[in-house]
Amino acid sequence: MHISDGVLSFQVIATGWIIALILNAIILWRCKSRHDMAEEIPKISIMTGAFFVASLVHVSIGPTSVHLLLTGLLGVVLGIMAFPAMLVGLTLQAFLFQHGGITTIGINNVMMGIPALLAYLIFRYGYRKGINASVLGIICGALGVILSGIFLALMLITTGEEFTEIAYAIVVAHIPVMIIEGIITGSVVTFILKVRPELLPLDREV
Repeated sequence: MHISDGVLSFQVIATGWIIALILNAIILWRCKSRHDMAEEIPKISIMTGAFFVASLVHVSIGPTSVHLLLTGLLGVVLGIMAFPAMLVGLTLQAFLFQHGGITTIGINNVMMGIPALLAYLIFRYGYRKGINASVLGIICGALGVILSGIFLALMLITTGEEFTEIAYAIVVAHIPVMIIEGIITGSVVTFILKVRPELLPLDREV
């Protein structure tokens, strides 16, 4: 799901950096005054590490390859901090393992970070409305993957018509990942709510 250097147009890359920098700045500014921010660092570090490792394991499917994203899981567990956490993970992947591009860190952050934020909002709203947490976790885990795939497809199509077939293939190839991540997220959320429900950012303002 990571986009490498030299694939996207300059306009798309520049737009990605602008959106990523603005969103990260707003999120970090909103979170800096939270009294419990220091207590959140271990959880953020663990989830960032999980994202970092999961994204490095690739499985080839046709003209593309897939890997776990954990976008929905990070959104549900970290809330809005999922967005800057992904930026850290993507930057380390790009510089340490050349996984994804350096110029595309911004657009990769947007492509996976926005679905994570949407997953968080959906989970929190649904949970407050009394929807089963396991069901919500499955939905949010699956949604994070498919939204990231759609974002990637749109960016490729915007760059050039020659990427249209690859864009469609990417979305289809991530359907199994969508199912797997839905199950993973649902299971993790169910476990956390049983043992440490305070780990989920359900009562905070966005």
